[in-house]
Amino acid sequence: MQQVNGLKPSVREIVAQAAAHPAAVAESLRLVHPVEAIESLNHLEPKIAAGVVEHLPQEARTNLFNHPGLINGSAIMALLSHACAGPLLAELNPDRRAELFRHIDPERQEALREHLDPATRASIDRIMAYPTDSAGGIMTTEFVSMPANWTVEQGLAHIKEVGGARETVYAIYLLHQSDQTLQQAISLRQLVIADRKATVLSVANNRPPITVSPTTDREEVARLISRYDLLAVPVIDDARQVLGIVTVDDVIDAIVAEGTEDAQKFGGMEALDGPYMQIGMFDMIKKRAGWLAALFLSEMLTATAMQHYQVELEKAVVLTLFIPLIMSSGGNSGSQATSLIIRAIALRQVALKDWWKVAMRELPTGLILGALLGLIGFVRIVTWQKFGLYNYGPHWLLIAFTVAAALIGIVTFGSLTGSMLPFLMKRLGFDPASASAPFVATLVDVTGLVIYFSIAYAILKGTLL
Repeated sequence: MQQVNGLKPSVREIVAQAAAHPAAVAESLRLVHPVEAIESLNHLEPKIAAGVVEHLPQEARTNLFNHPGLINGSAIMALLSHACAGPLLAELNPDRRAELFRHIDPERQEALREHLDPATRASIDRIMAYPTDSAGGIMTTEFVSMPANWTVEQGLAHIKEVGGARETVYAIYLLHQSDQTLQQAISLRQLVIADRKATVLSVANNRPPITVSPTTDREEVARLISRYDLLAVPVIDDARQVLGIVTVDDVIDAIVAEGTEDAQKFGGMEALDGPYMQIGMFDMIKKRAGWLAALFLSEMLTATAMQHYQVELEKAVVLTLFIPLIMSSGGNSGSQATSLIIRAIALRQVALKDWWKVAMRELPTGLILGALLGLIGFVRIVTWQKFGLYNYGPHWLLIAFTVAAALIGIVTFGSLTGSMLPFLMKRLGFDPASASAPFVATLVDVTGLVIYFSIAYAILKGTLL
């Protein structure tokens, strides 16, 4: 498994050799980029991967497990020997360490705790005390701080002494010398270019530091970091003491996780608890079956609506030709509006109190879009009739007007309903992403049929109906 003539072993070769020759595979992974080593470990069963990790040097293990791309990190960690897992956990970044520890079996957690030093155990407990989607749940407890009355020279010396053990040194937090409360934040750049004899507080900005509480939602933390262009944001308690910091790379991971969760909910299912390939068949069915059954039961209302208009359908069978067209147009417009509003809510572009503003925008938008589709539908029927492509009967012109009017009504209703559902879900305390596109489409399908046949009855009464 050694590199030959500069050639790196392929993932397939590593997978084939890992079980029988873990030491050789470990040596090969030590010689490649950590990202490539992680890709190889992700293709291995956790038990086999743990055997390979046992043969890696400590620094290589730390680099691999600190990377969020290691899919089976918790499962591998749980299978490592105490002599390997204990020192590895102690070396990891606090936020990554807590993330891995959360997903280890409780019994194994207790066994590992006995091999951790008190400081590491305290760090894990502090982070795990908060939900995973909060600032406290993704913060790191390793950061650079110093008394606000220190000189710049003292501050730089302190950074040189402790910086190697901190996740980031680009943001430094100045604490009151008596009660250790946060006074100010300062960048490393400000310290480097400042007068060495000046106090660190005097060279900091006068603006109050941007902070969050440990219970702040991680999406809000991401918004603050993006808005104020920060590299990190301090997490403080009610006494203004710094509990930890959330760094920009932690936020990126959180944004990816939130985006994945929302995308899965948009599809009409519960969010998965892990990577797709790591979810068991039973858990996958459980995540998808509930919403699928609910949507199916909702769609049964469509059949009920059609049964209600059975007499009309028997008199004017031609109307059934346009049912797929009508239903899909309303569902599509509703899905568009839902997706736009859910994203706007997530980005804080609109709030609950703005629902009426959104309604006033979506109403004319739906009317115009409906009129556009209605015109296309009208032209289509006229073209097919005039060129002999299909005979819609003696009342073809009334049918064309019926389809056009129905499209205007259904697309308008779909846009309005799709834009209001996320507000309703949020007002009721649910995730707006739960107002998913399939759910909106189902709702609009049923009401769309009612609108279609009501308009048809009004226009065609006395002729076809």
